[in-house]
Amino acid sequence: MVDNDPLSGALSGLDNAESVGHLTHEVRPASNEIGSVLEVLYDRGYIRGFEFVEDGRAGSFEVELKGAINECGSVKPRYSASADEFETWEKRYLPARDYGTLVVTTSHGIMSHYEAREQGIGGQVIAYVY
Repeated sequence: MVDNDPLSGALSGLDNAESVGHLTHEVRPASNEIGSVLEVLYDRGYIRGFEFVEDGRAGSFEVELKGAINECGSVKPRYSASADEFETWEKRYLPARDYGTLVVTTSHGIMSHYEAREQGIGGQVIAYVY
């Protein structure tokens, strides 16, 4: 099977594993983008940790879950947003103000919308989690 959006597949896999109560989930194939998004999820406290596993192909991430994700997913199409426009996307993808995180790709790398707003930089909204 050809996966056209590995990030979407990774996030829906995490969402499904969380909803049935699994403690770990393997995300494959691994990519730098998925690794950066997992780093944001870790920094914001949604996952316990993750580790890259080399398998001679693309590799995979072994993600340790902690039951903190209610829902997560990728945003399609990728919307551009300036630092002061994140509230619009918060209203669309998150259930309440200051609850949940938008994952944004910026010229300074992938980060949460809180970080991007703090640094005063915009970017593209690529995922959400709460």
